[in-house]
Order: sequence, then structure tokens, then C-alpha cells
Amino acid sequence: DPMYQYSLQWFISLFVMAIHNSEPSEDLPTRLLTLDDYFTYFVYTSVCRSLFEKDKQLFSFLLTIRILEGKNELNMEQWNFLVSGKTLNPKKCMCPAPDTKGGWIDTRMWDDLLNLSGLDEFAGFEEDFSRYLPSWQSYYDNTEPHLMQLPGKWDEKLGSFARLLVLRSLRPDRIPEAVMNFVSETMGQRFVEPPPFHLPSCFEDATIITPLVFVLSKGSDPTKSFYEFAKEKGMERRVTSLSLGQGQGEKAKAMIKQGTAAGTWVYLQNCHLFISWLVTLEQICEEFSPETVHKEFRLWLTSMPTPKFPVAILQTAVKMTNEPPKGLKANLKNAYFKLDNAKLDRTAKPDAYKKLLFSLCFFHAIVQERRKFGPLGWNVPYEFNDTDLDISLGQLEMFLDQYETIPYRVLVFLTSYINYGGRVTDYIDLRTIDIVMRDFFRAEVLDDFHQFDKSGVYISPPYDPADPHKSYTDYVDSLPLVAGPTVFGLHENANIACAMTETFGMFATLLSLESKASGGSSGAREEMIGATAASIEERLNAKGLFDIEGIRLQYPVTYSESMNTVLVQESIRYNKLIVEMQTSLPLLQKALKGLVVLSSELEAMCDAFAANTVPLNWETRAYPSMKPLSSWANDLIERLEFIIAWIDHGVRPVYWISGLYFPQGFLTGTLQNSARKLQIPIDSVTFDFVVIEEAWEKLQERPADGAYIRGLFMEGARWDSATHSVNDSRPKQLFSTMPVLHLVPVQDRPVTTDGVYQLPVYKVLSRRGVLMTTGHSTNFIMWIEIPSNRKSVLNQSRQTDQEEWIKAGVAAFCSLKY
Repeated sequence: DPMYQYSLQWFISLFVMAIHNSEPSEDLPTRLLTLDDYFTYFVYTSVCRSLFEKDKQLFSFLLTIRILEGKNELNMEQWNFLVSGKTLNPKKCMCPAPDTKGGWIDTRMWDDLLNLSGLDEFAGFEEDFSRYLPSWQSYYDNTEPHLMQLPGKWDEKLGSFARLLVLRSLRPDRIPEAVMNFVSETMGQRFVEPPPFHLPSCFEDATIITPLVFVLSKGSDPTKSFYEFAKEKGMERRVTSLSLGQGQGEKAKAMIKQGTAAGTWVYLQNCHLFISWLVTLEQICEEFSPETVHKEFRLWLTSMPTPKFPVAILQTAVKMTNEPPKGLKANLKNAYFKLDNAKLDRTAKPDAYKKLLFSLCFFHAIVQERRKFGPLGWNVPYEFNDTDLDISLGQLEMFLDQYETIPYRVLVFLTSYINYGGRVTDYIDLRTIDIVMRDFFRAEVLDDFHQFDKSGVYISPPYDPADPHKSYTDYVDSLPLVAGPTVFGLHENANIACAMTETFGMFATLLSLESKASGGSSGAREEMIGATAASIEERLNAKGLFDIEGIRLQYPVTYSESMNTVLVQESIRYNKLIVEMQTSLPLLQKALKGLVVLSSELEAMCDAFAANTVPLNWETRAYPSMKPLSSWANDLIERLEFIIAWIDHGVRPVYWISGLYFPQGFLTGTLQNSARKLQIPIDSVTFDFVVIEEAWEKLQERPADGAYIRGLFMEGARWDSATHSVNDSRPKQLFSTMPVLHLVPVQDRPVTTDGVYQLPVYKVLSRRGVLMTTGHSTNFIMWIEIPSNRKSVLNQSRQTDQEEWIKAGVAAFCSLKY
């Protein structure tokens, strides 16, 4: 965050304050222990008050790690594995994962376990894991695995930090809780309980020349707290405030000048709206002197995070964050805080208005809180705000007054497509918001106790006609603090996906903060980078470049076979990546040995290799991927082998669509083959989809028309062969492999009217990409109509779809994160 700026001068001033404020003692060892304890917690609280909630846990963990590192009590090889999943000596074993019922051991898990076994303290771990498989499955299935004993000898052998490595491999979604337990065990409970926002203590830490900066977040406004504190200090009549904006510079400057002379408080709001003047503000602050500034003067600033805020001010200022409560309950509470009984009795239909108003506020909370589930919630994280709610409320009042019968369809369309949909840039998100809105504007919500979710916790509550506002606020107060995923229409696994994102996001941040000498020593780091580079180069050179001219001769452009063109284009794209890798890998290894200069590009490659991420110079020439470097390299070799098999053996019976750079080109080629075969216009041909239950290895012949494809993964649901339909995901199974699909080109295909889900297919899990003129992103590949036995609805385009899967964010992908 650009506002997280701290200076050595600030740190030293904290240390001096700690010396003065900590308990004195004549005994030097006792005094040092007391000072160490006081100063550590003082730094923790001083930094915590300037951090957003999402970063406080990370800071606690990082502080603990740095203290252990300073005491030489941290195994750096284990630390490197925890944050990157890599070791200096990975297990050189290609043994397959044990067979398990339900397939609970996935590729990522087994790769991590093999890497873990390469650490000295974990020698033989993979053999023991296979030996005690039922016990390890119990560990995996437990809701709190971080509190369980480990099977076999490992419970006694491993310390609290080493246990985090096991958890990372098997249940990374529980890492946040385990990290807090580790910090509490190592540092004490107070280091996992950030102190609440307390303005008086912040004021005490400031001086007359130290500004106090409120770092704002969406929905936060410290003005009320500020004026209450000013009154408490007897300064309410000696505060001058100004909301900054264009042309307010001279006025603000005069206020500060007057304040430093007269001893008033100056409160400058929204500094981020007048960036150009902040340079002047920095100069003013630098000229502050204890000799010339009145002893009661204070400068208070508020600003949203911005990289252009003067670093010099941030490094010396007392920074504070005070975020509003988050969650479904907090959103509903905020909406009703602005209402009263008079506002609830508006319109000619007051009873219907109260019910529909609650529904609309609930919808507003739902669309905002779906953001926390990442791409499962929205492809793009939209900033819906109270303005959207206010406009929708105004329209609700108007339509209830003007129409005798409530026009639900009109209200749904205006609210979802116009008011909120005006912010939505992704067509698939527009489909989602339309379906979500339908739950809240319909006749059933007028009934008392109408359920908004399957649990029955979230209902349309009855109200007391004498005091309806209190009835609604009492109901909101009774709601759970944290809403489960089912109220959003998501599967329970969405919580796991959310926690996994938090875990690996934390690791990515920790990696970015690591010094280049991490991993035990600079030599060990370079050894690991060199070994990785040599391994990738060896595997890549074994495949070599594709002979484009030879491929063109072997597979010439013909009218009847468009796949030849697809093959040539794919080979050309892969060659560009291979050339870049074959050029940069030898240079990187020479640079590590000191034989060539370590350029900025090679240095960036080193950092990427150490962090187990794909270097930028490769990424710009590669296909979209979210995999770490180790998995990415394996995936690349598999892709090259697919293209080589295509070249050696001709048109494939089953195409691995995930192995293509540009799957859309393959789909167009398949349609073109059929159109030319039937001698009809290509724009009259679309795909029908047939699910093939047979394993792809058994399909030895290409179909008479169209193509077989494999390699897709489904998130949010799974394909159920028993019912030949989409079904709910299994617990903790975030992704499931889809069966082979037969893409059947059909001329003038009629629109399917029932029993299918319109499944969006993407290249990678992020779902979002660069928006095209079609309304789809570059990440989007196609729609697949897949059989489903759930309730069908008609969307705004009058096409059949299934609301349950739309709300659950069900989609298919070519590539996962591992």
C-alpha cells in the first residue's frame, strides 16, 4: 500500500519513547528484558494502527519471523518452502500419488509433499504419508486440522513452525488460523489482538511538528470521532477545517500559518483530491520547528491511499486507519441507519414498500459482499456504492405510487441492468446480477418469513406497525456476524477458495518482502536458481524448436482441413516462447557464475526464479497461466509433447484444448471444416455439445464431424456421470475434471429451451481479462450448453438458463493454478 511508509528516524523516536516510558530497573539484564518486551509491543501497536485490517495478521507473522531470524531460531530452508513451496533439494522421485477413494490427493498436494520430503527434518515423509494414509485423510477431512495431532512419529518430531509446512501442503486454507496460533504461542496472545482504534493514544504519540494522518477506506469518515475528541480536549472552538480541492491551496496555507501562531488545530480533509498542492504541504511541514510552532498546534490530514502522497510526511506522521465494519450484517445495518419510521411509511403502498425496501437493501449487501469470494463472486470486483441504492429506492417509490400492480419485471430490469448494471463491464457478471436481483423483487418477498436462503436464517421479517424501523434493526442485529456462502448462492467450498486465496496472497506478499539473500544464504539462493534454470533448459532442449517450413510442407493449407493452419499457427507461437527461453536460460546461468554482466532483465529473472514465478520476459511471450514456475515448466513440456504428437501422427482423435495458445482459432477451424464440407456459410453453423463418458485414451478415431476435446476443469460444481448432469461439488473439491466433449457443428441450430446450463469457459481462473468489443474478456473462450436437471429460467435475452449455477459462479477452465 502506498501509505505504508516508515522511516528510521520514526523508528528511533519510538525507541527513545520506549526508553522513557518502560519500567525502569537498576538491574541491567532485567532492564534490557523489560525494554525489549515494551519496545516490541510498542512497535506492533504503532504500526498496526496505520495498517488496514487485511494486513494486520501478515504484520504480526512477519514481526514474529524477523525476531526468530534475528535469534537464529528460524530454519531458513523451511521458511523458503513455506512461502514459495520450493526447496533446495526437491525429491528426485516421480512416484505417483497413492490411490485414494474420492481422489482427495491432487497434483498440487502430492508435488508439495515430495518437495517437503527434500527437507532434512522431513526425510522419509512421503513414505510415512503413504503408510498412514487413513490417518492423514482424517487430518485432511478435519475442520480444524491445525489443532490435530500428526500421524506417526511426526507429532513428536515436528515443532510448531514445521507443522505449518505440513498444513501448507495438505490444507492451505487453514494457514491463516494456524499462523495466528503460531504467533500467539511464540509471542503471546496480545500480538494477535490488534488494539482497537484509540484516538487519544495516537494523539499522545504525536508532537506539535508531527502531522496526524487518517488513511481512509471506502465508507470510512473519521470526522465525527475527530470532533468528539476535540471537544474532549477542549479544542472544539479552536478547530479550523477545510475539504481540499482545486483552488483551495492558498486558503489551506493561511489556515496552517494562523494555526501555528495561535495554537489551533487544522483539519485538512481529502488530501488525495488535491495532489498537485501536496508538494507545497510537504515544504510547509519541513519548515515546522518546535521553537516557532505554538505548543497546542496540531495538523490533522485525511486521505485515501495514493502513491503521490508525500513520502516525507508519511514517514514521520502518526498514521491511523479506522475501517467501517464489513460483511452482510454491517451493510444492512448501514442502510437502515439512514432510515426512520417516517421514511418507511412513504408511497401509496407502505406495507409493500417496507418489504421491498428491505429486499433492496439485502440485495445491495449481497452484491457488495460477493466481492470477497473473488472471481466466484464477480469476474471484475465492482465498487457498488450507496448512490446505486439511493437511485433504486427512488425508482421503487415512484413505481409503487404510479402503478396499481407492482411491475416486478420492470423493477428487476432497471435495478440490475441499469442502476447497478451500469457499473458492470463484463457481460457474464451482468447475467449474474440479473439472476441475483430476481430473488429480491418478486411477489413472494411480501410474505412474512419468506426465506432468502436455504438455511432459513435470512428472511423477510415481520414488523411492528407501531415501530417498523426498530423491528428491522432488531432483526439485523440478530443476524450472524459472518455470513456463510450459501446466502450468496455459492457452494460451501467457496469459503475454502476464499481462504486459499488469502493464504497464497499472504505468501506472495512475504516473498516480495524477502531480501535477495533469503533461503539461508546468497550462495544457496543462487544454487537453487541455477539448478532450476539448468533443469528447465535441459528439458526444453530435448524438445527443440518446431520446424515451421517442414510442418507447412507436411500439412499444407487445404480447403478441406483447417486444422493444418491451426497447427502451423500454434507451432509459430510456441517457437517465439522457446527462442526467448533458449536465449535467456544460458545467459542466466553464466551471469550466476560471473561470466557475463547481470543485466536488469536477468536480475528480474533471478528474483522470479527465487519466488517460483514465471519471469516477465517469458510471460509476455507465453500463453495465459497462473501456475507457479515449477508447474508452469511441467505444463509447457506437456504442451510441446501434444504439438509434437500432432505433427508426428497427424490430426488428433481427441484435442487437448488446454494445450493450445489460441483455443478460439481451433474452434473456428472446426466450424470452418464443417461449413466447407457442407458448402454452407460459416456464420450459419454453431456447436451442439455431447458429453462423452468414455475415457479420452480409449477414443482412437476422430468423429465424422466436429471434434472431441478434453482438458477442461469445472469450478463451483461438478459433472455427475450417474445422473448425466451438473451436480453439487464434493466437500473440499474446488475443481473437478470434465469429461470429453464432442463439439458437433449444426446448421441453424434451434435455441435449447430446457435442461441445460450455459457454462462459460475461460483460459485461466482469474476469469477477467482485457475487455473486447463483444463484451467478453480475452480470457473468455466460449459457451458450452451442458445438461443440468436443476430449475430453468429465462434470462433477459429470453434464453433458457439455470439460476442455481449462475449464482454459484459455475464455470470451466483450461488451466488451474498448479
